Amino acid sequence: MSDRSPSAIPTRRVTVKIGSAVIAPKGRLDLAAIDRLTAEIAAARDGGASIVVVSSGAVACGLGPMGLSEMPRRLDERQAAAAVGQPLLVSAWASSFQRFGVVAAQVLLTADDIEDRARFVNARRTIDTLLGAGVVPIVNENDSVAYEELRLGDNDRLSALTAGLAGADLLVILSTARGVCRDGPSGDVVLELDDIEEARSWVTRDRSDTGIGGMGTKLDAAAIARSLGVETVIAAGADPGMIARAIAGEAVGTRSRAAASAAAARKRWIGHKKRPRGAVDIDRGAADAIATRGASLLPKGILGATPADERGFAAGDLIDVRCEGVTLARGLTNYALDDVRRIAGRRSEEIAAILGYSVCDEVIHRDNLTVLNNPGMNA
Repeated sequence: MSDRSPSAIPTRRVTVKIGSAVIAPKGRLDLAAIDRLTAEIAAARDGGASIVVVSSGAVACGLGPMGLSEMPRRLDERQAAAAVGQPLLVSAWASSFQRFGVVAAQVLLTADDIEDRARFVNARRTIDTLLGAGVVPIVNENDSVAYEELRLGDNDRLSALTAGLAGADLLVILSTARGVCRDGPSGDVVLELDDIEEARSWVTRDRSDTGIGGMGTKLDAAAIARSLGVETVIAAGADPGMIARAIAGEAVGTRSRAAASAAAARKRWIGHKKRPRGAVDIDRGAADAIATRGASLLPKGILGATPADERGFAAGDLIDVRCEGVTLARGLTNYALDDVRRIAGRRSEEIAAILGYSVCDEVIHRDNLTVLNNPGMNA
């Protein structure tokens, strides 16, 4: 554990989690706070960062209209408050971003969307498409329909999982806390957190009147993000310029380094995932492109597809990539078994005409593909 000032790192994608107490204190939406944060996010985008916002506040925004003075304990009341508050929250974000000529989109997730592979791939593709179009995704847990066993528990954890889903390099968690402190909230902030497990003994599970989490859940989020290859900064959301300073690598709040790069962590996870649901056989040209140039797998290079059992494989499933009987790589397929067989050997431009739809040009995108072996492709 150290208090050294961290150096700046290059950042491509950033997930910013904003707590209820920052934008909806005491259950009332603070439009001035949203405008300030929107201006900071717009400035970060102008500086080259792609931003995904995980916004708490839906339930808090619904408390007043529902006649509630504090966060309800009953799940059905939280769901009802979220149903009332969610459109108010998203409307506030959308209106604020509009001042900067930026379009905001609502993305609602549940635990099932992240744990189910097909839904995970679809959610990731949606976020990728939104960011590619210059849109800012506003993510929240789908509180109005989530059952207790499906709930992520709090938006701190959701933000870490979203950061991994979006391929973010950095997660910035903004709350009323200045960061992680050894000697209580009034003590000095630990600038860089090396041992998350040790830090758990310093904090309590206290929460705000309108929030679900506390510093404990922020440490949980940092641990998840670290395992996914995402760096985390926990900082005060009321302090102006915090987003830009965190992205620039300044010594603000508490920073938790990633265990590996996001891409490396994701590819390692794919490589060690459970048994694949099938395999595709590819020609030597495609194998060489994957093994030596880090290319995606296009349908043109596929010779055939084989299921692991009678169930076959679906979009989002893990499959092996083989060349001349040797497993070269492993990845998450964008197309199901029957569709892969239909487009095998064809050009990407023909996919829509053959299938009647097209998800993307690649059967397996390089971000979802990890090379396990290079069996002499250039021999």
